[in-house]
Amino acid sequence: MSEFKVHHHVSELMNLLGVRSTDSVGAEVYTEMLLKNTTPYITTQVSAHHAKRKIAESTQTPIEFFAKYDDMKSRNVRDLDALVYFFAKLCEEEQTKEFLAKNARDKADAAGMTLLPHGKITSQLPAPGTKMTEQELSEIKDKLLKEAKAVSATTSSEFLRKAIREKQMKRNVNIPLQPEWLFQRPSLTLDFMVGVDGPTDHNIVALGTLPVALQEQAILDDILCCMQGIEGKYILARALTERYAPKEFMIDQSLDPSLQELVKRVLPMCSNYSTVVRFIEEKAAFEYGLVNHALSAAMRTLIKDYMVLVAQLEHQYSPCMLGTLTLQKLWFYIQPTLRTLEILASVSNSINRGECIGGAVLSLLHEKTSTLIGDAKSQELCLYLTQSACVPYFEILEKWIYKGIISDPYSEFLVEENETIQKEKLQEEYNDAYWEQHYTICRERIPVFLEQMADKILNTGKYLNVVRLCARDVKCPYAEEIVYTLKERKYYDQIDKAYHYASRLLLDLLMEEKELMARIRSIKHYFLLDKGDFMVQFMDMTEEEMKQNIEDIMPTRLESLLELALRTSTANVDPFKDDLRVDLLPYDLITQLFKILTIDTKLEKDYKVDPTDLHLSGLESFSFDYVVKWPVSLVLNRKALTRYQMLFRHLFYCKHVERQLCSVWIGSKSAKSSSLQWSRWYSSAFALRQRMLNFVQNFEYYMMFEVVEPNWHIFGHNMETVSNVDDVLAYHTDFLNNCLKDCMLTNPDLLKIVHKLMMVCVTFSNFIQRLNQSTSVESEVDRLTQATLQATGSERREESQKKKAATKVVTEHVDQLASSENFERTIHNFDTNFSRLLVDLLDKIMDFSSTNYEHKLFNILYRLDFNGFYTEKLEAKSAERVRLDASVSSGSTSVDD
Repeated sequence: MSEFKVHHHVSELMNLLGVRSTDSVGAEVYTEMLLKNTTPYITTQVSAHHAKRKIAESTQTPIEFFAKYDDMKSRNVRDLDALVYFFAKLCEEEQTKEFLAKNARDKADAAGMTLLPHGKITSQLPAPGTKMTEQELSEIKDKLLKEAKAVSATTSSEFLRKAIREKQMKRNVNIPLQPEWLFQRPSLTLDFMVGVDGPTDHNIVALGTLPVALQEQAILDDILCCMQGIEGKYILARALTERYAPKEFMIDQSLDPSLQELVKRVLPMCSNYSTVVRFIEEKAAFEYGLVNHALSAAMRTLIKDYMVLVAQLEHQYSPCMLGTLTLQKLWFYIQPTLRTLEILASVSNSINRGECIGGAVLSLLHEKTSTLIGDAKSQELCLYLTQSACVPYFEILEKWIYKGIISDPYSEFLVEENETIQKEKLQEEYNDAYWEQHYTICRERIPVFLEQMADKILNTGKYLNVVRLCARDVKCPYAEEIVYTLKERKYYDQIDKAYHYASRLLLDLLMEEKELMARIRSIKHYFLLDKGDFMVQFMDMTEEEMKQNIEDIMPTRLESLLELALRTSTANVDPFKDDLRVDLLPYDLITQLFKILTIDTKLEKDYKVDPTDLHLSGLESFSFDYVVKWPVSLVLNRKALTRYQMLFRHLFYCKHVERQLCSVWIGSKSAKSSSLQWSRWYSSAFALRQRMLNFVQNFEYYMMFEVVEPNWHIFGHNMETVSNVDDVLAYHTDFLNNCLKDCMLTNPDLLKIVHKLMMVCVTFSNFIQRLNQSTSVESEVDRLTQATLQATGSERREESQKKKAATKVVTEHVDQLASSENFERTIHNFDTNFSRLLVDLLDKIMDFSSTNYEHKLFNILYRLDFNGFYTEKLEAKSAERVRLDASVSSGSTSVDD
């Protein structure tokens, strides 16, 4: 079962139990625990019997439980023993049972219903004619109303469940039209015609009036007729009470008792013949599928042999043989056939009761064959039936695992194709639905003897199908006919060989011909800022464009600048550089991430923002995109590219913040000409800028060299030993998920603080840059210096005086601004906010790493607090939190007292 399905079932269970609002862990944690601790359940006779006994001891109605179990077992309900084993384990969990009972009571009370059995409610009613008071009448009325609500609710829910199940089980088949005469000729059958409950010919002499010898001859004639599905004179067939009911007969009661006893022994064979013939004629219809067709054909062959036996018996009964056939001889001759028809009828009834089609029929036949291990002849018969029924199923299987083609006209095969999901959508939709959902396993169609190989069968055909879609001819060198045997190892080996060939064929196509690793490496160059000179050059070229609103930016100009940056940097040697594109997204990174992180949470509605309400700059909306063609798009699908875009936008914004702080440092050099040699307030601004720059650079270093590069190294090492495309997808997804997680993009709490820190740094940079622009000493001095160099002696002296005057005026202005209270207060606010947020971030990292055992985040903590500067603040914060927790707990204790 996939992770998505497990998560869905966990969420549904939490909703049904009403614990979602009070649960502090979440469905994701339970899903992860289930996936880690799931083991396949191996059914054995001992474990199934022990589980049944355990439940019977715990229930108040053990007889009804055993009857229901036997009924479901006869209908070949899949995973029945696993479910019974689960219930048996649940019986041992007293705490769970108490919780479920309480939950059921609460729901019943909330809905105004009762949990009492229907029989118990009616038994509490008074006897007819009893006088009752108005209060007693009101109480009975309330009880009956509760019971009526419970019954109606149950009935409606069962009806809904049945409708949903029927809708799910509805197969997508195109059944050919059958001719009308097939339905207009009811006599076109080998079975008994519709019987009557009494003799139709009143001139028939009662058998009791004849001598015993003549009675035997007369009844022999009737038995031979009944063995062919024809009513006799003294043995009549009753009308069927149900569609699949066994045929019943009426015997002339005046028949000699000894003969009557022998006839009763023979008639079950005639009843079994009727059941088998009805099965053959019904299952030959198109809608029952190829497996039932093949099984019917095999049974028809056996019925032909049976008819040969009947013809031989009739020959012995004929006058030319002087009537040598007797009832005793007949009983002796039909002994082998009795068992054969009994097995055929048993198989027919089981398939009819379970409404089995395709793989379910094969599962039933396989279990039937396995249980007859002590009866060699019966097992040989079941083996013949199973092998015959497997022929069309294995033909579909062979075409799938040897050619990657599904030819399943009646939807019987274990692999189902969803034609609505096309490979062209891989580059459009944020999912990997094509690989996961275009071909899927339909569990109810898997024969039990192929269950362990189902995933390999699915993947084998998928691999070959991808190769075929690339216009490659597929010829499997290991293609052999698959034949059913009780020794499963034989066709397991055949499937294994086909799987390894298909996986190697597709892997070679992707890795060698389509150069998958080179393309992923190319994406890393651009999305993970692997090409430093290209990124610096591109940011320099697009600096003015990025400041504009998204509506004012011309994408074609950005594309031109991207092309220029690619051609004039070391990225020019990349053969796939032309696949890089510019993308302006309608939302910023934080909005995008929180929309994803808050799915199925209470905060989801808070992030449903109309993109037109967001006024974004080019920097906030900018991202790279990448053109990927089939079949590389299987790996680099839109879901993977979106993850790359998230990482790029995060790194790109951090790089932008670093550039802004470096620009502050460059612009602030001119302030050193101040006559006051920097006031303490300006010094504090520069110190704050250095702390911010230290944080941003260390944060970038952590993401680039302690997250991306180690994970890339692991990914590259795994790709060297990869054996199939599913492993490629898994390794690539793990690489991206680990990068997202370790870069704090999957933790809302850490992400919010990092975003706020970056915003403080950008706001501070903008403030200082505006200040530098208003007091631009450097530009004025440079202009005067250039003029001085080009002037004569007298002009040089005049320009020198102007330079001193300009420097003095601007310096006084700088000193005035730096010493003003507004400047002092602003820098102090920036310092306070930055320090508070940084301490909060480090504290959250410590708490998160200790709780979730994610020690990689400690690396950034050690880098930022390398000299213990923040240790004292962190300890004080931790002590304050402990003190608050202690005061809260003591307060609650005093309230309880």
